[in-house]
Amino acid sequence: MTLIKSISGIRGTIGGKPGDNLTPIDAVKFAAAYGIWLKEYSKKDKLKVVIGRDARISGEMIQNIVVSTLIGLGIDVIDLDLSTTPTVEIAVPLEEADGGIILTASHNPKQWNALKLLNEKGEFLDAAQGAKILDIAEKEDFNFSEVDDLGEITRNDSYIDIHIDEVLELDLIDADTIRAAKFKVVVDGVNSTGGIAIPKLLKELGVEVVELYCDPTGHFPHNPEPLKEHLGDICALVLEEKADFGIVVDPDVDRLAFISNDGEMFGEEYTLVACADYVLGKTKGNTVSNLSSSRALRDITQKHGGTYEAAAVGEVNVVTKMKANNAVIGGEGNGGIIYPESHYGRDSLVGTALFLMLMAEKGGTVAELRASYPSYFMSKKKIELTPGLDVDAILVAMADTYKNEEISTIDGVKIDFAENWVHLRKSNTEPIIRIYTEAKSQSEADALADKIIGEIKKIAGL
Repeated sequence: MTLIKSISGIRGTIGGKPGDNLTPIDAVKFAAAYGIWLKEYSKKDKLKVVIGRDARISGEMIQNIVVSTLIGLGIDVIDLDLSTTPTVEIAVPLEEADGGIILTASHNPKQWNALKLLNEKGEFLDAAQGAKILDIAEKEDFNFSEVDDLGEITRNDSYIDIHIDEVLELDLIDADTIRAAKFKVVVDGVNSTGGIAIPKLLKELGVEVVELYCDPTGHFPHNPEPLKEHLGDICALVLEEKADFGIVVDPDVDRLAFISNDGEMFGEEYTLVACADYVLGKTKGNTVSNLSSSRALRDITQKHGGTYEAAAVGEVNVVTKMKANNAVIGGEGNGGIIYPESHYGRDSLVGTALFLMLMAEKGGTVAELRASYPSYFMSKKKIELTPGLDVDAILVAMADTYKNEEISTIDGVKIDFAENWVHLRKSNTEPIIRIYTEAKSQSEADALADKIIGEIKKIAGL
């Protein structure tokens, strides 16, 4: 059980003692800190904040606490109730709101929840803003409104439909082209809000939908991170149903993974590659992903005549670099698609529509599409942190060990070798060191990861 306070929000397990876990008291404290910060930041007399949540079991409780806290600060709330992360991001500017809070612990298991904080553009706060909120929360310098100045709640459960309409209106999405392809798709919504949003979008596009775990109860039927080892059920069902492909999302619907028609993983790293392939074929421009993402995006971008750049891990860092480099598409290799023509946030609905357009225009199977891309294999491993372990010293030592290679230290340590790479970083969301590697075969990627883990353990005396 743990509470993780970071510049991107507060995340923790439900239950236990305040300060150690995400208890009602912690939810009040950090919602109030956000509200106080927003008043200082916006310099407006009357504020409005959009709130939405995924379907996890604790969601309604945390939602009621956060909404009531903001109302107690005199802030009006637009309550979307069950929603998705990208839906809340879209709603903030459409509602002309001053900010937003998404109640979701993303891919974490059911005992976790979190407050993800947005600015008036519906984008995540930057590091300085997040640090300021943490400081306000620490000092607990709150001043709540008197009874005549309390905020008001407006409930609006139509925003998933509005979000779908926004996707259908994108210039690169032609619903008739997708309808003509007569796709059959299996959807694993991990019993969260993706089970509402993705089937609705697909049906609007004339896709035959086979629903798997699409009841938004919050009882996740498997580990909700969309990785191969968790997705045996949908892989089998795609084959059984003779579907064109499968779609998997995480609980808050900002990560998107595909299952090929042969029941194999398309590869979450290749979600962005495929969507970028489609967009770059229509719109000349550049791309951005994070340091832990596949080289395949670089290859596809260069094939289309664009320039690829790598950002530090974290959506806000990717977005900042996308804006600086005028990227036409970007995101993260964990299946996060950021398409600025829609909004600057990872969006599985947008990614699904772009992928459907690519498949409708290219023809052939999803397995054939995957085989057409540069073939890289990743290993994603981690080391659990123990109290007293000096992670920064370990990373410095690793950088020194490989100082003759191409090194980036903008986010942990990334070591680029000629044929492969390794990225070591301390997680912002879990007490672990992540070790990501990529090579031309799975065995090479795994072997490189195991070699690096061995070296880290030796340095740390583990």
